[in-house]
Formats: sequence, C-alpha cells, structure tokens
Amino acid sequence: MARESEKLWGGRFEREIAPEVEDFTESISFDHKLFRQDIRGSIAHAEMLLKCGLISESDCIAIRETLKEIGAEIEAGTFRFDQKHEDIHMNIEAALIDRIGEPGLKLHTARSRNDQVACDLKLWTRSAIDSVAGLLESCQKALLDRAETFSEVIVPGYTHLQHAQPVLFAHVMLAYIEMLDRDRSRLRDCRKRLNICPLGACALAGSALPVDADFTARKLEFDAALTNSLDAVSDRDFAVEFVFCLCMVAMHISRLAEEWLLWASNEFDFIDLDESFCTGSSIMPQKKNPDVLELIRGKTGRVYGNLTDLLTTLKGLPLAYNRDLQEDKFPLFEAGSEVGKSLAILTQLISKTGIKKDHAASACGRGYMDATALADYLVLKGVPFRESHRAVGAIVRHAASSDKKLSDMAVEDMRKFHPLISDDVFRVLGARNCVDNYRSRGSSAPAEVQRRIDFWNTKLDA
Repeated sequence: MARESEKLWGGRFEREIAPEVEDFTESISFDHKLFRQDIRGSIAHAEMLLKCGLISESDCIAIRETLKEIGAEIEAGTFRFDQKHEDIHMNIEAALIDRIGEPGLKLHTARSRNDQVACDLKLWTRSAIDSVAGLLESCQKALLDRAETFSEVIVPGYTHLQHAQPVLFAHVMLAYIEMLDRDRSRLRDCRKRLNICPLGACALAGSALPVDADFTARKLEFDAALTNSLDAVSDRDFAVEFVFCLCMVAMHISRLAEEWLLWASNEFDFIDLDESFCTGSSIMPQKKNPDVLELIRGKTGRVYGNLTDLLTTLKGLPLAYNRDLQEDKFPLFEAGSEVGKSLAILTQLISKTGIKKDHAASACGRGYMDATALADYLVLKGVPFRESHRAVGAIVRHAASSDKKLSDMAVEDMRKFHPLISDDVFRVLGARNCVDNYRSRGSSAPAEVQRRIDFWNTKLDA
C-alpha cells in the first residue's frame, strides 16, 4: 500500500514534489467539472475488467457502488477535493482506494490517465453539444413565435445599413432561424466525429492485457471504439471543432443582438425591449440601456479567443500525450458556458420583445425602397433592366429634389422619364405593394414567409 503522502504515480520517486510544482500543475480547480463523466467512465471500465476476467465480481461491485457514493457526495458538495491529488481523476481514485482498499487499486488496470482524460472530455463535450443544441432549438422557437405574432408587420430591409427594400418582420426572424439551424447541423456533425471511445489506448500504445474496447464503447454509448491508440490519446479535434461551432453560434446571435440594438435605438425605434432585460444609468435618469444584447455581442470575442487558445496549444504537440493538453479544458468549458448562458437569456429576451408597428411603417416610407419595384414594373412592360434602372434612378433623383415619395408623384411627372409608365404603376409603389408583389422562392412574399413558418412549426415540433 502507498504511503498517504505518496502520489498514486510515485513509485519511482524518492523525494516529494515541491509545493510550487504542485500549485503549478494542479487542475482540480477547474477539471472537477468532469466528475460525472469520470465516474461513469470508471464504472464502465470496471465492468469491462470483470467481463475480461481481470477483476472479480465482488471487486467490480465494490468499485461501482463506492464510485456512486463518491459521485453523490460531490453532487451534494460534501466531498473534499485535495490539491495533492492534482486532478479530478486522481482525487476520485484516491478516495476509492481509501474507502475499499485493494479492489480500488485494481481499477486502473489496463487504463492510463491519458485515455481516461480523453474519454472524460469526450463524454463532457458530447453532453455539452446536446445541451447547446437544445438551447438553439428553444431560441428558434422564440424567434418563430415573434414571426407568427407579428406576421403582418413590414420593416425596412437594409444593405450597407441603408434602406433597400421592404420586408416582412417575420422574414427577418426566419433568417435567424435558418442561421441557428445551420449551427445545429454543425453540432450534429461534430457529435458524430467525436463519438469514438478512446478507452483501451492506455498511455499511448494499447495494452498487453486481454481487454475489450468495444464493450466499453457500447457501455458509454459511443458509436465505435478507437482504431489507433496514439491518435486516441492525443486527439483534441473534437474540442476544437466544438468550440468552432460555438464561435459560429456566438457570431450569429451577436449579429441578431447588433441588429436589435440598432432597432431599439431612438434612431430606428422598431422594437420595444422588455424592461426586465435592460438596465439604467447611474447618472442619466431617462436611460433604458440594452445591456443584455450588448453583453451577448461582447462575449463573442471571448469565445473566439477560446478557439485561438485551443488551436495554439495543439499546433506544436508531438505524439502522443503531452501535459500541454491539460490546458484544453479551460477554453472548452468557458466557451460552452458563455454561449449556453447567452442563448438562454437571449431566448427569454426575444419572447418578451414587442414591435412598434407604426414606427416601422413610418420608416418604410423613407428611402425610396419601392424603387426596385418600379424598375421591375418597367421590365414587365418589356423594358431592358438596365434601361429601366437608369429611368427609375432619374425618377428617384427628381422625387428627392422635391422631397416627395414615389407614390406621391403624378403619373405625368414619372412618364417624363419613361413613356411606358401609366396609372397602374400605383399597384407596385409603397411598402405593402412591394411585399405583396414578391413572388420568388425564399423571398419576403407573404405566401413564401407563411410557407416557411409552417415548415418550421412542423420541424421544431417534431
């Protein structure tokens, strides 16, 4: 039996580790988050050892039940972590040995911390993927609810942050639903590539003992077992890919946050943010600050930094395991936490946001957003588009010089710029006519928008 002060790996050492080194190398301060995954993986490993005749049934039962007890204590906050045991894996194993003695000493048979850590991290990431995917779906549903609630509202569509063409507010919400669905698709792909069990690789070369990696993989709900032991312990592609997926999510919700920050400003004034998601100013009594949206936008930079952190850690590592890989956890955990919290609060904010219909309608009357509709009107009369474009540009210039909307101009004045303009032109001018006349697939036409609303209602309820 090892001395109490001795490390579980300390057999070849005569001197105790320096306190400064212990402080520098510990990871229990952050990898304690892996305790559920570590216990689950250890139970599966013990059951594999039993199946292969490497431990007895009584040993397996003692290991399994004691690990469950340790897990319950950690959940309850009564378990005491000890920095001298460095990480979550050694803390749990040391507690197991302390409680059941010799059976606990057998748990690490045919396993290294290298494949143990890789397995725990994959289990954590797989669970985090499922959690973020669920949060994305909830956010999609909140956007869909806003789209249906305000399905008739028209808002300005922008290019270059200038008034471009009128669109349905619902169409804008549906655009973000599409973005978030691509995020869910990326997460599904990431999960599929991740779901290979590394247990059985041991330190780097596999084991000379008669183990069954396929059995452990099935127990832990992996799709398959490892195929290369060197790669299994050193692979962190799944962590990088997951954080990249989180960067994409963060980017998409940051774009939504930015758009709504503009829309909530006095200059746009299209939406009404619920006061419960805003803060005030310490000096200006009138302020209603959209801090939640600003922080969602701001946290995106931190998530991007997590990706750079991981990639930089990995870029120069030789095979197989190196202690540098201890540094993979903090950026992975932080990115998952920040995106998860942002999605959760954004979903609540979206569901309580109102639309200022009159303000949006007023904005749609500015910027000559029906100019393209007028150009298309001439095209339908047989005018080549470039000729139509020039004529309408001249009409807009004339209207702007007299501060008139296109719909306020007399037909006779418009006909000066093109003879084919007649009284039926007023069927295409104005925001409502523009929207009602859209017809192409995926456009902001009411029928197309409703078709997508129906599609998403079916898909998100499935």
